[in-house]
Amino acid sequence: MKTTLYDKDYYLWLEETVQFLKEGKLTELDVNNLIEEIEDMGRSEKKALKSNSRILLMHLLKWKYQPSKRSNSWKSSIIEHRKRIRDSFADSPSLKVYFADNFDLCYEDAKELAAAETGLPIETFPGQCPFSQQDTLNPNYLP
Repeated sequence: MKTTLYDKDYYLWLEETVQFLKEGKLTELDVNNLIEEIEDMGRSEKKALKSNSRILLMHLLKWKYQPSKRSNSWKSSIIEHRKRIRDSFADSPSLKVYFADNFDLCYEDAKELAAAETGLPIETFPGQCPFSQQDTLNPNYLP
């Protein structure tokens, strides 16, 4: 198997790829690895959005169902993950559709996380998300 620059020095491969693109040297491009990297970038954006959504929903659940244990740390996490989601949408508005399509799945995951962190039975949390998508993202909303 031939070892490529991509395999030997990823950063240098990136720099070279950018230079080839800027210079219009399309025949010099390592097309297969370039395609793979672009596909991975899209998957990474989606994974980050799901992760931020899960954490945000988990903290909203904790805020709602453990009011006596509310902390500035929870509030800070809610603010931070809303900002991360907002930034994702600013960079890639099409991710709003992905967020909407995966909201229920993220809520299911958030229930498991909230149960694990709080020690509350998972049945404590409703089957359907008690927060609308709009409220979940609203910087002024706390349940």
